[in-house]
Amino acid sequence: QVQLVESGGGLVQAGDSLRLSCAASGRTFSRYAMGWFRQAPGKEREFVAAIRGSGSITYYSDSVKGRFTISRDNAKNTVYLQMNSLKPEDTAVYYCAADVTNAGGSYYQQYGMKYWGKGTLVTVSS
Repeated sequence: QVQLVESGGGLVQAGDSLRLSCAASGRTFSRYAMGWFRQAPGKEREFVAAIRGSGSITYYSDSVKGRFTISRDNAKNTVYLQMNSLKPEDTAVYYCAADVTNAGGSYYQQYGMKYWGKGTLVTVSS
């Protein structure tokens, strides 16, 4: 089992950048695919990005592709989400997630991941 703790959320203006971090417990971090999801008020949770255990393959939703970058540092048991050119519609609680299944973005979009953090709020003002 893995425990996840997100950090880095906050209030920013449209066009700004923000980097989220997610620290994971455990000694087998590199075995897990890691992902970011978000949930805006009144909306369903949606997939944002995922990265394979090795870090060599990444997936993004169309809504963030070209603006967000997911990365990981397996030596630090940490995954990041660099968010650039933020828009008000990016406002949401962002959740870090982990899964032993290394699959594609469409799989995680449909089924989610097994382990979840508690989330960090990102608010983008216009």
